[in-house]
Amino acid sequence: MRPFHPLLAAVAVLAIYVLPAQAIEIKEVKSKGGITAWLVEDHTNPLIAMQFSFLGGATNDPKGKEGTANFITAMMDEGAGDLDSAAFQTQRDDLAMKMSFDSSFDQFQGSFQTLSAKRDESFALLRLALAKPRFDKDPMDRVRDQLLVSARQNEEEPENISSRAWMQKAFGDHPYARESEGTVASLATITQDDLRAMHKQLFSRKGLKVAVVGDIDADTLAKLLDETFGDLPDTEPPKPATMIHVVDKASTQVIDRDIPQSIITFGHDGILRADPNFIPAYVTSFILGGGGFGSRLTDEVREKRGLTYGVSIGLYPFDHAGLVFGQLGTRNEKAGEALTVVKDTMKKFADEGPTTAELTETKTYLTGSYALRFDSNSKIASQLLAIQQDNLGIDYINRRNGMIEAVTLDEAKAQAKSISDPDKLIVTVVGKPVGITPSAN
Repeated sequence: MRPFHPLLAAVAVLAIYVLPAQAIEIKEVKSKGGITAWLVEDHTNPLIAMQFSFLGGATNDPKGKEGTANFITAMMDEGAGDLDSAAFQTQRDDLAMKMSFDSSFDQFQGSFQTLSAKRDESFALLRLALAKPRFDKDPMDRVRDQLLVSARQNEEEPENISSRAWMQKAFGDHPYARESEGTVASLATITQDDLRAMHKQLFSRKGLKVAVVGDIDADTLAKLLDETFGDLPDTEPPKPATMIHVVDKASTQVIDRDIPQSIITFGHDGILRADPNFIPAYVTSFILGGGGFGSRLTDEVREKRGLTYGVSIGLYPFDHAGLVFGQLGTRNEKAGEALTVVKDTMKKFADEGPTTAELTETKTYLTGSYALRFDSNSKIASQLLAIQQDNLGIDYINRRNGMIEAVTLDEAKAQAKSISDPDKLIVTVVGKPVGITPSAN
């Protein structure tokens, strides 16, 4: 009898409850003002979800003022136009409208939901927030205090310390090495003028991408696109970060902290999303360590030896860099053993590649679980926006599973050599690790 595999069991359950992503019909809607959106109509519930993004993000923070873009994400519902913070939030709550923002290194993203009955009023309030945020001093000071609490926690949180040190080793003085949420020092220097200047840079129709799902038709959406985004300038998006590779030099850094567990972050250069080999590399990385239970690293480090509660490694493609990035936590006295097992597992994986059974099971899981990304309007909108951001094409959801199924064992073995190279690992460890010696560089 073939052994039980948790990934396949999960797929069997998913297949019962979730419709396939391929059943979704996506329409491209273009407004009279030239704003384009992808639309999935769904009139079964009186709800509308929208995801949108602008080019630019934390990499555009001024040097010394890291966290500016992230600061704006927390200020977008703190007053706009003639409405101060309290009045704006009261109107938002009266409309039962949801609005939130997030910034990554390369994108500034917004999420919006409204009831169909409150559609026009909710879109009008969103328009006000996008075009005329106030950035008043009192709410800004309050938000700054909240961000400073998070920044202080980040400075003490071992996983964040390890990850941040790894990024600095990997990228040097490139913007990807910065603390995107800001530091205690940088957040203290950010002014109202800084927020206004960053807002002016980021909120451009030329960098805008929009995805809408729910109880709305194409003609109505086209009109609302102009009404909501039409007041934004049609200027060039901020200059993107330069293309960069992870430093091609293995190193080991130990950051001493008096804690019972060592946090080990490890990785090396990876692959861009636009690379034609990304799908084979993605499938292969899932077998190595992206799939949780059933992955090689989990099996060797956790299941066989009990060295950690969790270990993972995966592909992280930014717009202008790709990386293979992993992390685990283990008892200080077992840190050296755990890192050795990780390196040995990666070496064996690079030398031999995955087995036929591993590849088959992983492809079954990845294709079967894809539908989970489309089981709500918000999730669908989020997926459509990500597909736009990565320039994958409006038919991507119809092609994606076929691309995964087409990955051959030879392709997977070839990618195993590039995504699993222990001789190129940059390693940062936070704790008091036994058996790990920092390198001289």
